Amino acid sequence: MAESLPGVIGLRLRQSWLSLFYAAGFFLDVMREVFRFFRKRQVGYKVLVMQILFTGYEAMGIILVISLALGAIINIIQSFAGGSLAILGSGFIYNLLVTIITIELGPILMALIIIARSGTAIATEIGGMVVSHEIAAYMSFGFNPISYLVVPRVLGVVFSLLLLTIYFNFFGLLGSYVISAIITQIQFQEYMTNMLTALNLGALGISLAKSVVFGIIISMVACFQGLSVQKSRTEVPQAGIRAVSKCIVYCIFADVLLSALYWVIKRVMAGEH
Repeated sequence: MAESLPGVIGLRLRQSWLSLFYAAGFFLDVMREVFRFFRKRQVGYKVLVMQILFTGYEAMGIILVISLALGAIINIIQSFAGGSLAILGSGFIYNLLVTIITIELGPILMALIIIARSGTAIATEIGGMVVSHEIAAYMSFGFNPISYLVVPRVLGVVFSLLLLTIYFNFFGLLGSYVISAIITQIQFQEYMTNMLTALNLGALGISLAKSVVFGIIISMVACFQGLSVQKSRTEVPQAGIRAVSKCIVYCIFADVLLSALYWVIKRVMAGEH
């Protein structure tokens, strides 16, 4: 066993590197087909529409509840801690709401919801198509599986996640206003003026950038794991599980990097002024 351990480690490393190169090639192939998507005749417009309906439209109900509840909870906490936060000024409360809802929690919460719903569905659906030889049938008829099956799902998830993030931000801030209006009797015009002062283009930009990056990660990983299924049907649920776990890890890692980059740039720009 001791003698074979270096060989096992070496084999694992080689497999990891091969998998990494294959994933990089898959990513480049998909991105190339994305730019060609709307210029081709044989494209999966139906797949794109169905993906947007499933990922975006059907998730609006649960996201509405979560966004309103989150905005309300933040304002309730602020109301109970009003004495402590009053020292920091009223503008701090609006900056806090924008930071929590728009910059930090909004995009990552949307990503986690989409991972649970669409990431699993995409991986298992494509894995099932591999096992049932549907992918091979597409290729035999001259259809490129990447452009016909993968690219529409990538575009659908990215577009849906982008719109859902805007939707979440709007109703999250609206839920905050409802509680504020009940507790402090604040007028809607005054609330919106203060909120728009805190909600700058940088906050909106990083929120939308995160949603695009998360959408690419989720759709790419889910499709990649689905296509990695070989022959056995038992591999299909395993592909779904791998897609969920990898999407969560990659999205959290990307979230940390983007947030750190945003706050560093903001601090540098504030120093220049």
